[in-house]
Amino acid sequence: MPKINLLYIITKLELGGAQKQLLELIRGLDKEKYNIFLFTAKNGLLVNEALAVEGLVLKMSGFLERPVNIFKDLAAFFEIRSFVKRNKIQIVHTHSSKAGILGRLAAGSIRETVIFHTVHGWSFHDYQPKAVRYFYMALERLCANFTSKIIVVSNSDKEKGLRNSIGKKEQYCLIRYAINFNEFAKTDLKSSARRALGLNEADLVVGTVACFKPQKSPLDFINIAGCLTNEFPGVKFIMVGDGCLREKIYLSIKNFNLDGRITLTGWRNDVALILSAFDIFVLTSLWEGLPIAVMEAMAAGVPVVATDTGGIKDVIQDGQSGYLAKPKDNKAICERIKELLANSQKRDEFARLAKKRISSREFSLNSMVKNTEELYFNLGREKKNV
Repeated sequence: MPKINLLYIITKLELGGAQKQLLELIRGLDKEKYNIFLFTAKNGLLVNEALAVEGLVLKMSGFLERPVNIFKDLAAFFEIRSFVKRNKIQIVHTHSSKAGILGRLAAGSIRETVIFHTVHGWSFHDYQPKAVRYFYMALERLCANFTSKIIVVSNSDKEKGLRNSIGKKEQYCLIRYAINFNEFAKTDLKSSARRALGLNEADLVVGTVACFKPQKSPLDFINIAGCLTNEFPGVKFIMVGDGCLREKIYLSIKNFNLDGRITLTGWRNDVALILSAFDIFVLTSLWEGLPIAVMEAMAAGVPVVATDTGGIKDVIQDGQSGYLAKPKDNKAICERIKELLANSQKRDEFARLAKKRISSREFSLNSMVKNTEELYFNLGREKKNV
């Protein structure tokens, strides 16, 4: 049979969970079945990684970008539409909010195309002004009308979509994020990781891995670090990431007198190594789909304290395999961290149960690729030319 022309669209190849998962999916697909294309912005930390993927045709747009710009957005719409027609694309699979809307609108204007969209957390959330939130809801409802399947990575996103009248129940399909468990479950990295970070074997280390942007609320992490230092003066803090809040983070570290106590590593490609140096992983997000950093920490055997957002309940059972707290409830998060710092046995028990949960087949790369390919086949065969 002839190969299927398959196009992925994602806004930007930054170092995030959605982007990492998409590249893992592309690597795992059967290249004998698909001609694979990827349409994305021209800049991104993972562009070189995408260029290295065998068999992938990468199209970098000069118009597609995250901020709303009516002229560039319109140009990106026509650019995507032209690309789909010129390359005789049969399946379009969009990822991320901006690309999900523009890509589906463009592909939806071409009847022969089968359209899939993966929700990595919805484009609307409670921290937006009402008018903005309702505008994005309306766009999601519109795009759902010509989306064959809406793929969610957590039950929370499915429930949120249906609660807001986005698509129909039968359109939704749950396909979990995948973890390369063996990469993160190595047990011999801790000493070398701590040496690389300038830490001692005896140090207690609390860390996070997150983009420095409002969604992740990294200033809350610093606030929590400031609260912990009085009772645990020897604790060290690590922040892996970068972003638009970088200068505010520097200022906050000075305000809390945390110079020398918090290490900012910037973006790292060796997250598995860095995580092995942590005693506790903390995530302070305000909203999420399913945070891949939490899953990686679980695979690395690091107990997690995180905000109860999106699909995190699908992987962490509060009080048994980790701790969850309400977003912005820094006092509660701080108390949970203190409890774990003071109790190594509880840390070990949380880590054991977390690793057991995340090592299940449900979160394997093979399952993610297999389930996605089955979806392509089942929906694609309904079109004569797929």
